[in-house]
Formats: sequence, C-alpha cells, structure tokens
Amino acid sequence: MAMSGGKDDGSPMMEMNTTPLIDVMLVLLIMFIITIPPITHAVEIDLPVSQPEETPPPPVDPVINKIIILPTNEIQWNGTPVSLDQMNQYLLQTKSMSPEPELQFQPAPNATYDIVDKALAIVKGSGITKFGFVGNEQYRVFGKAARPGN
Repeated sequence: MAMSGGKDDGSPMMEMNTTPLIDVMLVLLIMFIITIPPITHAVEIDLPVSQPEETPPPPVDPVINKIIILPTNEIQWNGTPVSLDQMNQYLLQTKSMSPEPELQFQPAPNATYDIVDKALAIVKGSGITKFGFVGNEQYRVFGKAARPGN
C-alpha cells in the first residue's frame, strides 16, 4: 500500500489513500458479474419449411447462366434440358434483367456443328452482351473430334 506521510514535524496527513477503496470496488464488481444468473429465456420462431415440389426454382439465374450442348445434341440451360425455342425465351428474359447476367456457352467436342451454329445464332439474335465460352481447354489438341459410333 502506498503511504503518504506529512511533514516530519508530526502534523496529520492531508491526503486520503484510495488504493484500498479501489481494490474493494473491483472485488465487488467481479463478485456481482459472477453471481449474475445466465440468460435462460428463449424466443420461439417458426421458420418456413421448404417445399421443392410446389415451387421449382426459376430457370433464369440472375448472376450466371450456362448453356451446355451435349454430344447427343441435347441443349441444357443450367442443367435442365431445353429446346431452341425455350432457350430463346430464357435469353430474352436475361436480356430484360438489370444487371444483365453472364451467359456461359459450353459445347461438347462431339456435338454436331449444326446444333451449335443454331444455338449461337439464337444467342447472337437475342442481343446478349455478357457472353463467354467455357471449357475451351478440351480443345487444346487440334484435330478431328471423335464422333460417337466412329
């Protein structure tokens, strides 16, 4: 404990020593914090239950959409088989969105040129501006693609 003395002449000390007071206050504060009961009440919330059979997800994603042409000449929009007319409708929907979502195009190396050409013509006719080819690493080796049945 810090002590402060007065003059050497025996006069009384004029300052109060506050260190013991602060120590006692800190001990009391810690005891009160420890003895506070924990919060035990809970709030009941009813969360919605998803029902995937009733509401299918929208076919047009607002960020990235992907057109895949399989070797069987099947066109897929985000993994769902579509026709050329349906693909055109989805492209018109994406064109009207703000901001316009990105469109990725991935034809299989074994897909016929005719179906890929038709799909690209529809994409060009729709006026999509954010367009890109993906999966080009499969064409690293230049040569004739193997057709099914050959």
